[in-house]
Amino acid sequence: MRLAARLDRIEPFYVMELAKAAAQLAAGPLCDPARGGRRMIRLNIGEPDFGAAPAVRDAVARIAQGDTPYTDALGLPALRDAISRWYGQRFGLAIAPERIAITAGASAGLQLACLALFERGDEVLMPDPCYPCNRHFVTAADATPRLLPTGAAERFQLGAQQVRDAWTSATRGVLLASPSNPTGTSIAPEVLADIAGFVRERGGVTVVDEIYLPLSYEDHFGRSALGLPDGLGDDIVSVNSFSKYFGMTGWRLGWLVLPPALVPAIERLAQNLYICPSTLAQKAALACFEPASIAEFERRRAVLRERRDYIVPALNALGLTVPVAPDGAFYAWMDVSRFHADSWAFAHELLQSAQVALTPGRDFGLADPQRWMRLSFASSLEDLQEAVARLREVLA
Repeated sequence: MRLAARLDRIEPFYVMELAKAAAQLAAGPLCDPARGGRRMIRLNIGEPDFGAAPAVRDAVARIAQGDTPYTDALGLPALRDAISRWYGQRFGLAIAPERIAITAGASAGLQLACLALFERGDEVLMPDPCYPCNRHFVTAADATPRLLPTGAAERFQLGAQQVRDAWTSATRGVLLASPSNPTGTSIAPEVLADIAGFVRERGGVTVVDEIYLPLSYEDHFGRSALGLPDGLGDDIVSVNSFSKYFGMTGWRLGWLVLPPALVPAIERLAQNLYICPSTLAQKAALACFEPASIAEFERRRAVLRERRDYIVPALNALGLTVPVAPDGAFYAWMDVSRFHADSWAFAHELLQSAQVALTPGRDFGLADPQRWMRLSFASSLEDLQEAVARLREVLA
């Protein structure tokens, strides 16, 4: 069977390939306590261990007893209103509900945005490292993701001068993430404003993945791009999700905040590609904005911050250097070159020797990926402590 040529430009999702290897080992004698093994500690997947809030889980049972027909392609009006109010409460921003499009996860939101904005011949500037699926959404729209290497000095984020220097006649815009997966680092607001201003001058588009923004730990970085000065926020396409802060990973629910002129195009695409997001998930998500739920999410954010404050110094003490402490999300991006020349091989060795699953840098870019590895601290503090103890044994 002949496959579309674009598939040649879309690599496997190596995070999931390593997860399969970890699952296979976890099911064998190496991880079977009855045969002298020890359980696999999975610090490789970006999934919080909290799950949906109690009010959301309770809502499902009630909703499932009733009717769940299609909703509008842009989502339930009540949910769009709730998100609008949340932006006001959390960020002090007046975001009109009419600018909000509910999507089948942030992934569907990014696909819709890329299909609406990019086409063959366009290039989109992105940082290296970055979340691999983001660049593959650009490729799936037949455009070209152009990765620009970043380092610790830039917090692994693009700078305004770097964007200016890289811009060509083919450049259509930038796709950023703040906080970022895999680094957990954010773009300073003043830098983001410089980038968005330059992109506006060039007639381009600025797309910002903000799915980890509610999990910011520092006030300076915890600001939405939608609030940029001089109306720059009105030009932003912001991508968000119910998966991370709200703990609804498998519910596949997200949203876009769009410039008003882009809403009809996104609606037309959504009507044809998805009809609508899950009605059940949308109705349940309304419970996310109840005061008790918000209090629970904030408690969880504090727990994640405690985990970060433990794991980053612990990794540095092991020689797995984290050059920039994450200011958001739940990832530590660490340099493993002191111990191994190839993080992909190293990750597989650690599965065998320590029964600890980590994510090698292979997924996240082209700039020296074999040097880097990502650890997710979305697991319990007890798991993190046990993992550090095992790693200490192996690395010694």
